[in-house]
Amino acid sequence: MSLQIPDYPFQGFIFDCDGTLVDSMPLHHIAWVEALKQHDAAFEFTEEVFYAHAGIKEQDVVKILNAKHGTNIDPVSVDELKMEIFRERIPELQPVRPVAEFARSLHGRFPMAVASGSAEPTVRASLEATRLIDLFPVIITPERVKHGKPAPDMFLLAAELMGVPPSECLVLEDGNSGLEAAKAAGMQAVFIPRTLR
Repeated sequence: MSLQIPDYPFQGFIFDCDGTLVDSMPLHHIAWVEALKQHDAAFEFTEEVFYAHAGIKEQDVVKILNAKHGTNIDPVSVDELKMEIFRERIPELQPVRPVAEFARSLHGRFPMAVASGSAEPTVRASLEATRLIDLFPVIITPERVKHGKPAPDMFLLAAELMGVPPSECLVLEDGNSGLEAAKAAGMQAVFIPRTLR
């Protein structure tokens, strides 16, 4: 399956990391399930639930789950454990080939950025493991903005640091929250389906 890019003279490109550049979603799901299990979560964290919350900050996902299930699991502690489990497995990561090849084809020709809902050390380690780190001088993570996806803050900051007007940027995303954020930022977006991985 090939990547379909809109026919428009974009001036800058913003990539999500997990599930878009890097095929990390299966590992993230495993880490989530294990972290919730170790916190005695009384609910099942299915793949469907996992993908429905793609791109949302980990601690916010735990708060959403607590509200839904009437539980009181500590968001910070689940987030930390989940990241620890995931980080141990980062060397296993593979790039999402069509997206990684597209990014390589743009390198040196257009400004590019990564805007990810994951923590910066994890994003950098994932991009290093898949040898994509050198393509992206600009990396935006939730620590750098007031509101994460689905708010437009991360994409607007990426555009600003690339020196490109938001309307001239293309976002590549696999999560609904990221697609909403792109729309709110006034940017066109390409959805990266799971079938591309």
